[in-house]
Amino acid sequence: MFRRGRREAPVALPPFPPGFVWGTSTSAFQIEGATDRDGRGVSAWDVFTARPGAVRDGSDATTATGHYDRYREDVALLADLGVDAYRFSIAWTRVQPTGSGPVNQAGLDFYDRLVDELCANGVKPAPTLFHWDTPQALEEAGGWQSRDTADRFAEYAAVVAERLGDRVPMWITINEPAELTLLGHALGEHAPGKTLMFDALPVAHHLLLAHGKAVQALRAAGADNVGLAASHTPVWTAGDDDAARMGADLYDTLMNWLFSDPILTGRYPEGLAEAMPGPVADDLKVISAPLDWYGVNYYNPTLVGAPDPSGQDAFGGIELPDDLPFGIREIEGPPRTDFDWPVVPDGLREVLVTLKKRYGADLPPIHITENGCSYGDGPDASGRVADTRRVEFLDGHLRALREAIDAGVDVRGYFVWSLMDNFEWAEGHRQRFGLVHVDYATLKRTPKDSYHWYRDMIAASRQTG
Repeated sequence: MFRRGRREAPVALPPFPPGFVWGTSTSAFQIEGATDRDGRGVSAWDVFTARPGAVRDGSDATTATGHYDRYREDVALLADLGVDAYRFSIAWTRVQPTGSGPVNQAGLDFYDRLVDELCANGVKPAPTLFHWDTPQALEEAGGWQSRDTADRFAEYAAVVAERLGDRVPMWITINEPAELTLLGHALGEHAPGKTLMFDALPVAHHLLLAHGKAVQALRAAGADNVGLAASHTPVWTAGDDDAARMGADLYDTLMNWLFSDPILTGRYPEGLAEAMPGPVADDLKVISAPLDWYGVNYYNPTLVGAPDPSGQDAFGGIELPDDLPFGIREIEGPPRTDFDWPVVPDGLREVLVTLKKRYGADLPPIHITENGCSYGDGPDASGRVADTRRVEFLDGHLRALREAIDAGVDVRGYFVWSLMDNFEWAEGHRQRFGLVHVDYATLKRTPKDSYHWYRDMIAASRQTG
């Protein structure tokens, strides 16, 4: 039972290991706004959201949550929450407006102020260098289809590390390269809106190469706690025939192993190296540079089989092309979020145990860099946001995470997605993932019951961990 601002009793969760890192996550494009301020350049997402119909509710991110002007208020929320670390992203276009060349000092100054504010409030900064917002000038020069973009990314990483490295104890290179490849370049549902299908595979290679080159740049700047944030989903097979198994295996490879195998083993899954551009063997030596930890973003499992002849296959509400060699089915039974994603906490345990089994000693320690849910609960007449379903979601997933740790998976931290409601990409403002409610008309922040629950859970874990 909740009272506004506190719980009646301590959170009864199993203890987590001493030193376990508790945090939350955001991304620059989704919260900052101020898209035309202080020298920021245009990103591919700015261009994409301007297309009629690209964003489902017709909104854009020109204001987002106003974090650019309200970052001190947001850091105060983090401090009150009691998190150890805050994962945010740096907008490449604030630092280098065209993705290369001269540095925009005003943009770096903003992140310098944010990092200082976090440190002053006892919250460790954990910046992500790239969270999908490709500079439009680079996009027009070939974007992630061009090898040159990986080199430009390494230069950008070096600039940021030189400025912030003395105060940043944890670095993330790239967020969810699988989604940028699939949704942005294969299916066209995200920026830059290309529909290359399997011709998008070079994008995957260049993102991987950019990650490896960024690791080199960060190491050269003295960083000793470097990882990335990769999405993973348990892939369940829909059916017991060969076509279903082949479809599920292909989807599993594309969504789970296309990125983690090169990073963690220096090899592509069977048959994929031949589809990649450039000197692949040499590139893999860069891509597989040792990491200090590996980030896992988990939301739900995926049920996959042969293509559905009725044409009913869909990916998270996105209608899939008819000529794909696999089909995605609805998982029946579990409750669903407002995004219509199934709530399956044990899938997190399954993902982590599978990673350990697949990679063994090659698997670094893990941080859960994203885990969260969309529910549209708003303030009631008293101003309270009683998002009970989010509390249940987080409670269930943390119990599953504890089971994975008990099974021998070395998990060092957990970051909730997200600190606050934000601009949810092609969904616009329709989906709310935050621990903090944002009124998009006034930008007022209201901590939800889940915020107070997470705060109390963190405090209780420190007493028992």
